[in-house]
Amino acid sequence: MTQARGQGTEPGEGERDRDRASTVRVFIALAPPDEAKDELDRELRPAYDTYPQMRWNRIEDWHITLAFLGELPVGTVPLLRPPLADLAASRGPVELALRGGGHFDERVLWSGIDGDVDGLHRLAADVRGVVKDCGVPFEDRPLRPHLTLARARRDDESSVMDVAAGLAGFAGRPWRAERLHLVGSNFGRGPGPIRYRDIEAWTFGGR
Repeated sequence: MTQARGQGTEPGEGERDRDRASTVRVFIALAPPDEAKDELDRELRPAYDTYPQMRWNRIEDWHITLAFLGELPVGTVPLLRPPLADLAASRGPVELALRGGGHFDERVLWSGIDGDVDGLHRLAADVRGVVKDCGVPFEDRPLRPHLTLARARRDDESSVMDVAAGLAGFAGRPWRAERLHLVGSNFGRGPGPIRYRDIEAWTFGGR
């Protein structure tokens, strides 16, 4: 059958909206406590004023990604809940700290992670094992522990490196990651800023 020109070749706006509504962008993460975030936020305040053109992440959205799953059908998400709850119940908190700064490709600014980094890697491996056991496909990239702070605009070639250099001496207080978070985001769903929300979170040790 010959397809009429301009018909059925590209999804319409309504179809794209329906596709987005039937999926959710998901990752599994840890979140620093408010005291640790406030400490780093104070360190960054001069940079906020000096580099307002950077796209700064909201402090309430700061997180350490353990596994990025990408776009999942909404119906797949419930499959992850019981095994992630069991995993969290079987593990103790991880002792971590925020330290220094760096960048990816001169565009993405991050703070580094210190403390029990080996324990963090073991936790990430266990989380990814749960995801695989659930039959959920995802890109299993090597873990590079970090907390993303901001992104530079395309025409900005130096701000991220300048701020990263200014963070080199930062050493935050130790803290305990008490909960495992299953997170959804609105990335790619409109022109506004990226927002994150907890789909569910579980306390380590089941407390």
